[in-house]
Amino acid sequence: MEVKDLKELVKQKYSEIALQDKADNMSSCCGAGGCSTEVYNIMSDDYSQLEGYIPDADLGLGCGLPTEFALIKAGDTVIDLGSGAGNDAFVARAACGAEGKVIGIDFTPAMIDKARENAEKLGFNNVEFRQGDIEKMPVAANRADVIVSNCVLNLVPNKTGVISEIFRVLKPGAHFSISDVVLQGELPEALKKDAEMYAGCVSGAIQMDEYLSLIKNQGFVNIKIQKQKAINIPNDILSKYLSIEEINQFKSGDNGIFSITVYAEKPNENCCSPGSNCC
Repeated sequence: MEVKDLKELVKQKYSEIALQDKADNMSSCCGAGGCSTEVYNIMSDDYSQLEGYIPDADLGLGCGLPTEFALIKAGDTVIDLGSGAGNDAFVARAACGAEGKVIGIDFTPAMIDKARENAEKLGFNNVEFRQGDIEKMPVAANRADVIVSNCVLNLVPNKTGVISEIFRVLKPGAHFSISDVVLQGELPEALKKDAEMYAGCVSGAIQMDEYLSLIKNQGFVNIKIQKQKAINIPNDILSKYLSIEEINQFKSGDNGIFSITVYAEKPNENCCSPGSNCC
């Protein structure tokens, strides 16, 4: 599938997801595809105990709790990539306080509308939602103290471009905390090629080692995995794509799908982008 077609697929699916309720989204892969009758933990991390949690902004999407690990301080400027209805943005706002600033960026107009409606109801004047492509963020360079994102980079074909943009937008010495889906081993071809599984945060995922290497190669330092958990895709979803024999083979091998929350810092010195030969 062409890059532009993948982007249009994501926009269409997440426009639909914006209108679904949390229960439907949590029972499927990132809200995409059919509902599962089995317990499905890919979207089950509980935000409700975090300060700033707003139930109307929680669509049951995501694969981690990046804001819990993001080390946000009072007065920080925080950018949330793939901000959805505002869930992580509002938690970030509670951490950075009224003196801070939160900017949410989302590709889908329906999500931006929903997030802005939530912010208006809450009366927040320091939380802003901008429609845009995170491969080319509508944000000036060296703007953010912290960047967070929850299960979004796996939806983007040009992951290197997004990580480069994160480096550009962070201030020197600033950091990110990002939750995402990664792989160890190979997915069956039927899962790789399926549009629903791409929108569902699975077939667009890359190998864990490759993911971490992309971050390192952009010049980030102090890279660490803050949390990791296995994702179990239940049989009633897999059976849409695989035979019983293929399901058993996939689940019995060394293959794995994982949610990881990754932390990394932009170097604090006056250093140029990787490859510019000015450092």
